[in-house]
Amino acid sequence: MMKAKGTILLFFMCLFFAQAQNTKHNLLIGTFTNKCESNGVYVYEFDSQTAEFKLKSESEKIVSPGYLTVSPDNQYVYTVNSDGANSSVSAFGYVADSGKLNLLNQEKTTSENPCYIINDNKNVITANYGGGSVTVFGKNKNGSVGALKQLVQHSGTGPNSKRQEKAHLHMVQFAPDHKMVLGTDLGSDKVYVYAYAPDADKPLTLKQTIAVKAGSGPRHFTFSNDGKKLYLLGELNGVISVFNYKKGKVSLLQEQSVVAPDFKASFTAADIHISPDEKFLYATNRAEANDISCFKILKNGTLEFVERVATRGNGPRNFAIDPTGNFLLIGHQFSNEVVIFKRDKNTGKLTYSGQRIPLCSPVCLVFTKNK
Repeated sequence: MMKAKGTILLFFMCLFFAQAQNTKHNLLIGTFTNKCESNGVYVYEFDSQTAEFKLKSESEKIVSPGYLTVSPDNQYVYTVNSDGANSSVSAFGYVADSGKLNLLNQEKTTSENPCYIINDNKNVITANYGGGSVTVFGKNKNGSVGALKQLVQHSGTGPNSKRQEKAHLHMVQFAPDHKMVLGTDLGSDKVYVYAYAPDADKPLTLKQTIAVKAGSGPRHFTFSNDGKKLYLLGELNGVISVFNYKKGKVSLLQEQSVVAPDFKASFTAADIHISPDEKFLYATNRAEANDISCFKILKNGTLEFVERVATRGNGPRNFAIDPTGNFLLIGHQFSNEVVIFKRDKNTGKLTYSGQRIPLCSPVCLVFTKNK
């Protein structure tokens, strides 16, 4: 009997320990390094039950790794380095347990100011805002960035002469089926759809160009998990466009603004994400707005407005929802902090947690496993 009780106690102790471990995640943050003191990439341990955090590691000093992406096997991290004509891509070896980052190499993008980056087992792909292009790099066996495979140059303008004087590629992302890559061009109000052949010498082949509302400035987008809905955020008009999506073709279903109806000051929409349970969608808005909007996702994929709250900082450029969906973290480029909000999973509403991560110019937040 005593042996049985001991076995049961040991079982529950192991279960408790496993559950405690499951609440811990690594949070990687990319920063701009040109306005304040920063090494570049920072790795924190984040507890998704308490919102407690602690610094685990940081990269050696590199220039403005504004966006980053983690390899599918959680062993490598790739960043853009926005530095004008000297812009590049960096590859790091990544040890999730310790958070240690080891710089492997850097490759020039040959196109100015990359602002977004993705990767799979074969390639690293960037969107280059200043250069108005998409670049594709191979991967070496040791995880380092290989030679430049392809540069797809775009052109075009939009009605906003200050912001749309030429092509400005702002984001690239794999379609859910991984057979296509989509890229947004803020400068020409277009979404480019490329067929993707990862093993080819030139992996991207332009298949379709989707023109969106003139002057909208398409910035970031996200897919529903089933790949049937595409949610596109316009930076310049502050509108979320909901599209039906199928094999690179879209049809407009709905438009929802992230700007309050009575708001007359400046705004510039930034980032957009769906909660892990796919019940809610959020989008940030910068400039004088400095807020985040929450929408309920209805059964047909359309959006129903829930609330709009202040982000309690300046320049909410990027945000991330932790894997459990308990917390939403917003990186503020200009007030140098990550503000942590508690999420109500039933209503989608956000409540300030009282916790902030002080950090120079955080502009990209990515959660990974800690093992």
